[in-house]
Amino acid sequence: MSKVIKFGEDVNGYEIPVLNEREIRAAAGIFFVFAFISVLLAVLNKNFIVLKYFILAFLVDFVIRVFINPRFSPALIIGRLIVRRQVPEYVGAAQKKFAWIIGLILVLIMLVLVVFINSYSPITGLICLICLIFLFFESAFGICLGCLFYGWFYGKKAKYCPGEVCEVNARHEIQKTSWMQLLIVFGFILFIVLSIYFFNNTFKESPRNLFEIIGSSSSK
Repeated sequence: MSKVIKFGEDVNGYEIPVLNEREIRAAAGIFFVFAFISVLLAVLNKNFIVLKYFILAFLVDFVIRVFINPRFSPALIIGRLIVRRQVPEYVGAAQKKFAWIIGLILVLIMLVLVVFINSYSPITGLICLICLIFLFFESAFGICLGCLFYGWFYGKKAKYCPGEVCEVNARHEIQKTSWMQLLIVFGFILFIVLSIYFFNNTFKESPRNLFEIIGSSSSK
């Protein structure tokens, strides 16, 4: 039973149970895609059916992760299959469990408000936004926002964080950002803003069928 009901895996060289960050990121990416589609349908089409199913799936997956074993989480299993040829990146299981408990609390609130009461409000909108931000940061940047609260809540530093962010290390030269690079980013943002200002009316025009354009051009 102890092998079934367990959080984290024992790996030689690590003092505490760990998880594979690569499969966690893959699972977060999967959830982000479905969460984004669900929220988009709810906002644009007032269609909450997909969102309700997503909430149920998210809830079941996180209950398995937190209370049984992450090894049996459907999303993490799929993530493991996707990244099976990549070298594992081990991270501490304790802070991940804390982060997933936060996710579980949020999805339970959504279950009550959206599924049981069948309602929507700024509260559900805010929770959806928080979940999307958490999933995006995990999948895109490997930053576990929920894990950041672990140290504040328990008053101790987490071990084995992704990218060794828990350790105080000097940045490598390749990690440093120069003023020139920051100016390039600023210039790029300015370019986007100016593009919107000058081309907004032109870009609002609906696209036409390419073959109709060719046909009308050739008939002149």
